[in-house]
Amino acid sequence: MKIRLGPLPRTDPVKLSIAVSVEIKDRLEQYVQLHAATWNEPVELTTLIPYMLEQFMTRDKAFRAYIRRNVPTRGARAKTDE
Repeated sequence: MKIRLGPLPRTDPVKLSIAVSVEIKDRLEQYVQLHAATWNEPVELTTLIPYMLEQFMTRDKAFRAYIRRNVPTRGARAKTDE
């Protein structure tokens, strides 16, 4: 069985607090178990959530189009009204 989320890279975290329903928390904990079993490496729920969100945003076509239209690429100069 292959799950969408691969092994997690090492990063410097930024703390963000959210509230979710009990049902979502239960599902997230189930996903953590599956991820740990798939990659043979234990992982904390709070570590996994940011990567799940990143995957979601990466695969959202409307969001990608929005980013392309509204966020300048690195090194690009911002437009000014001169």
